[in-house]
Amino acid sequence: MSGPIAGQPRWVVWGAILVIMALLAGSLWTATMWRRMPMPGAGRIEVEIPRGAGIGEAAGRLEAAGVVDSAELFELLARTLGGGRDIQYGTYAFFEGEGWASILERMQRGDTVIVRIPIPEGMPGAMVADRVNAVGRLQGRVEPPAEGSVLPATYEAKIGEERAAVIARMQAAMERELDALWEARSAHVAVKSKAEAVTLASIVEKETADPSERRRIAGLYTNRLKQGMRLEADPTVIYPVTKGRPLGRRIRASELRAVNGYNTYRMDGLPKGPITNPGRESLAAALDPEVHDYLFMVADGSGGHAFAVTYDEHRANVDKWRQYRREQGL
Repeated sequence: MSGPIAGQPRWVVWGAILVIMALLAGSLWTATMWRRMPMPGAGRIEVEIPRGAGIGEAAGRLEAAGVVDSAELFELLARTLGGGRDIQYGTYAFFEGEGWASILERMQRGDTVIVRIPIPEGMPGAMVADRVNAVGRLQGRVEPPAEGSVLPATYEAKIGEERAAVIARMQAAMERELDALWEARSAHVAVKSKAEAVTLASIVEKETADPSERRRIAGLYTNRLKQGMRLEADPTVIYPVTKGRPLGRRIRASELRAVNGYNTYRMDGLPKGPITNPGRESLAAALDPEVHDYLFMVADGSGGHAFAVTYDEHRANVDKWRQYRREQGL
């Protein structure tokens, strides 16, 4: 044939070609927008998607923030190519030029901006509350959680999340960890309940910064409890004075004589409750203490302790400690 295709006028043929080219160009543009990668060093744009928002409202917020060029096209593609999964609320950080598929997938996963809140082992409830309240971009304020109810770890929170919900997660983590360790406890333990286990673990936590000593110290206090000896643990003297915060000085004689629910120099058995939030290793030590005959310990100047079976051995260790302090000018 030498004339128009299938007898069609030339303008019809060229019109069809232009339509096809436009469709191909549109498809290429869509594919590029859908799967493109942001340039190195691209800026971040934060967008808040409120609770209950659908893809239409989310698309509008993305366009208003400059994340996508067209809310209508983004919504259409999301409904067509998004697999029907719902998006989750929260504050998101997108990169300039990020592909729309990545944007949608992150909203479907709930990959929001988060803050990390580290709670170190041995941080008391009052300081846990201070730390959580000091974290910006969360909602509400919290009072100190019950002592010993929080499991030390690093926690993540969504921007705008209630601080009380973060504390609740910390406490739920402690309950799960304690339940598991309690079920696996050894026959040698002296504690009679999970609450007592947390209290003993909190003393172990405050007594040493050396992880290798935890089970030994737990064993020492286990021996004392079984023999009816007073624990005589310095950290239990300090707790009523500071509520777990650093004392910043030596213990006073009047504090050693104080009668309260914590001073184990003046009372039998465990204090009335935990004196800090013990970590997992201290909890495990309290529920699987080292089996030995030690009843006494004193600092040895190396960051650890010298242990003794008899009081005479202990007095010799105390003399060495005092000599070390004199030599160091302490």
